Amino acid sequence: MSIALIALALQSSAPADIIYVTGDRQGEVVTSLAISRVDQAEISQTGAQHPAELVNQIPGVGMQRGNGTEHLTAIRSPVLTGGAGAGSFLFLEDGIALRAAGFGNVNGLFENLNQLASGLEVVRGPGPALYGSNALHGLINTLTPAPGDPEFLELELDSFGRARTQVRTGWGEQGLFAFSAMHEDGWRADASLDRLESFARFDGELGSVSWSWRTAFVALNQETAGFVRGTDAYRDVSLARSNDDPEAFRDALAFRSSLELRGVVDDTWSWRLTPYVRSNSMDFLMHFVPSEALEESGHDSVGVQAGLIREVRSGGRLSLGLDLETTRGQLSEIQSRPTIFSFTQGVHYDYAVDADVAAIYAQQSWDLSEHWRVQAGVRWEHTRYEYDNRTDDGVTGRFLRLADRSDEFDVLTPNIAAIWNAGDQQVSARLARGARVPQTAELYRLQTGQVIEQIEPETLDSFELGYRRAFASGAQLDLTGFVMRKQNVFFRDADGINVTDGKTDHHGLELAVNLPLGERLAARIAGSWARHEYAFDRDVARSTEVIRSGDLVDTAPEWLWNARLDWQASERLSTQMEWVHVGEYATDAANAHVYDGHDVFNLRARAQFDAGIEVFATVRNLLDERYAERADFAFGSERYFPGEARAFNVGIRIAR
Repeated sequence: MSIALIALALQSSAPADIIYVTGDRQGEVVTSLAISRVDQAEISQTGAQHPAELVNQIPGVGMQRGNGTEHLTAIRSPVLTGGAGAGSFLFLEDGIALRAAGFGNVNGLFENLNQLASGLEVVRGPGPALYGSNALHGLINTLTPAPGDPEFLELELDSFGRARTQVRTGWGEQGLFAFSAMHEDGWRADASLDRLESFARFDGELGSVSWSWRTAFVALNQETAGFVRGTDAYRDVSLARSNDDPEAFRDALAFRSSLELRGVVDDTWSWRLTPYVRSNSMDFLMHFVPSEALEESGHDSVGVQAGLIREVRSGGRLSLGLDLETTRGQLSEIQSRPTIFSFTQGVHYDYAVDADVAAIYAQQSWDLSEHWRVQAGVRWEHTRYEYDNRTDDGVTGRFLRLADRSDEFDVLTPNIAAIWNAGDQQVSARLARGARVPQTAELYRLQTGQVIEQIEPETLDSFELGYRRAFASGAQLDLTGFVMRKQNVFFRDADGINVTDGKTDHHGLELAVNLPLGERLAARIAGSWARHEYAFDRDVARSTEVIRSGDLVDTAPEWLWNARLDWQASERLSTQMEWVHVGEYATDAANAHVYDGHDVFNLRARAQFDAGIEVFATVRNLLDERYAERADFAFGSERYFPGEARAFNVGIRIAR
């Protein structure tokens, strides 16, 4: 890319306004949040088989694929597992959490509308006051289609026995229905996937009140392949495609429904009321531990979001809100195979938890002058768990079952920001706190020697500076720097002992550039450099898991890059070349073992024909790179989720 082309692209002009809906649920153009949008056009162009393909196009995001729909998330963070992985990120659908806060899924987008979404918004760093526990390192909000959106039928075939169909159709002027079915035989042995998604929406008005009813259903049946083990095992194709856990599976069902009501009080005040229900259930075989126990879990929730909004005549907006939710959840873990080591045959856990959450918040923005705006907010959230042990109290083997008890947590999460906006450029500074209460599984799914009396909510304090610029050619620049400290980090160390006072430091830079390169070429670049470090010491028996302050947290690549070059070859033919780079990272706490990182290229093309017909094709992993989607060191050996070999995809979309 020549300096002359860059100079030509960077000529000052006013930016095209992007309205973000996640920040205040109303829609805003000027925001201090580090927020990125993936719109319908990008979703269609990418044709993602897995949500990681989309979210990894955003700076600061590094989602690692497991098998099937499984994944682990990183947003301004290491790739987190266990309770931290389930509770450090907030996953939303149209502003409502996919799961109750204390019942997270480490595979956060496992149950969302991956195939049917019309957009995604990703907030990096602590969320605004409208969102509570789990909006710690960031949040992902899936946006659903609306009546009047394009209608189509889509069919596609892929390598490794993949097939997918999607349909989106209107019901009159105020309704919409969408459906998706996906099947894959699997690149690895005995690792198939079947996934169904459906979504319905109806909008209308009742007097002066507007309403929108939305319902989503997701069903998933997955035969799972686990890690491959041994140094660089992912480089051996036959080993990478093998599956040592052919009996492993994961079945899940998710249902969500909400009714959003909006009305106007007067010329400055409006209101919003959204009652909702959700139900989640999942069964899976724990193939990754010697017990190979069967876990059955689920939860059902009823909640309401209530808000008052005041538009300030001099400029700005005040949002006041109340969130209430009650949840009944349960979990059982049963081992059918004979006792092995301290993994005893029979019931390990069988418990239920009633969880109640109440929160109030206020978020205000003030226009101090034509160019200056201040934003501030605060949220108070109270969580209460009522735990009911449905098996014998005490210890069996390595498993500790607590007697019935209750636990309560309170968190206060403030934020304040200043924005200077001159139309074509913006500078912002934001100070914010995020928090997460412990997951129910962290509190009540214990092993011998563990205690929970000292557990407090994790907090993350963040400061960031951002600069955005738009140019005459349509080029856009977004640069953000951040520093964060996380405290009360709760995890189980390599000796199986609960750590309740861990600390980690995080700092980095994030870059997003959209760069037109003439009439037919455009480049989109997203990159980040970040260091995620331990800020405490911890000695354990295994030398590879000893923690020293200043060491890098494991599974935290410093460099992440995604670059896409779009070429409009003709009026009807477009192509895209994508480069995905994951840098080197440590795979254990002591930084003794390292994965070298990888570079993967993808090629996409779309051709339009008459009668609304569009044909598309994709080559994933164009150069047939041998790489690992996830690398880890555990139980004395290297282990990997291998990346798929080169794959071909072809499909057709028929627009109505």
